[in-house]
Amino acid sequence: MDELRFVHLGFGAEAVDYHTAWQEQRRVHTARFADEIPDTCLLLEHQSVYTAGRRTEDSERPLDGTPVIDVDRGGKITWHGPGQLVGYPIMKLPRPVDVVAHVRRLEDALIQVCAEFGLETTRVEGRSGVWVLGEEVPAGARPDRGGLALDFDPRLNDEEFDPRLNGPEYAPSNAGQRHEDRKLAQIGIRVAKGVTMHGFSLNCDPDNTWFDRIVPCGIRDAGVTSLSQELGRDIGVTEVLPVVERQLREVWASATLLPRAV
Repeated sequence: MDELRFVHLGFGAEAVDYHTAWQEQRRVHTARFADEIPDTCLLLEHQSVYTAGRRTEDSERPLDGTPVIDVDRGGKITWHGPGQLVGYPIMKLPRPVDVVAHVRRLEDALIQVCAEFGLETTRVEGRSGVWVLGEEVPAGARPDRGGLALDFDPRLNDEEFDPRLNGPEYAPSNAGQRHEDRKLAQIGIRVAKGVTMHGFSLNCDPDNTWFDRIVPCGIRDAGVTSLSQELGRDIGVTEVLPVVERQLREVWASATLLPRAV
C-alpha cells in the first residue's frame, strides 16, 4: 500500500484549538475520499478541551458544568490537552470497513511505541485503547485506612455512587496508587464513505488531574496514566512523535487491509 503521509498541525505553544482541527479533519477527509491525496495522519497537541462521543451519558460529564464539545466519533468522554499526542489517521479502507481491525492496528502501533520506551502495555478485553495493567495486591497487604469497615463502603451497594464525589483518593489520576488498571492511550474513530476520521491520543506528560472531572471513557473502575508517570522521567510529545510515526508506518506497511466479513 502507499506510504502513510504525516502532517503536523501544531505542538506546544502552537497547540491547536479543537474546532480548528475538526474542520481540518473534514477537509482532509473530503480530499481523501476523492483520491486527491493519499492516506494522511494529522498529528498535533490540542488546547485543553473535553470531547464527548455519541455514547456519553450525562453522569459521565464534568460535575461542575465545564463545557464539553460533542463530536461524531464513537466512544465516550475524554480530555485532550498539553502533554498529549493526538493522531487523526484519515484513511480509505475496503468496504464494508472492518472498524475493529482498524482499531487493533492503532493499538498495535501504540503498544510498540510504549515498548520502545521500556514500558509494557496491553489491551484489555472489551475496552479499546492501550493499558497498563494493575498489580494484584493481597487483601492483607492493603493499607488500613481506619474508619468504617469495608462492608459500609458506598461503592459496594450503591449503583449511583460516583467516586468523583469521594475526594482525590478515588480520582482517575491516582489509579496507580490503588494498583488498578490505567489507560495510557485512548482511541475513538468514525468511518464515513469508507474513510476514517478521529483516531487516538497518547498521554506523554499531561496533567492527568484533568481527567478527574469526568468519568474517562465511561470507565469507573480504572484510571489514567502517562508514559512519564509510569517510567518516572519526563517524556514529552516531541520525544514520542518520531517513534509514533515510525510505528504507524511499519504497522500499516505490513497490514493486509481486508473488508469486513459479512
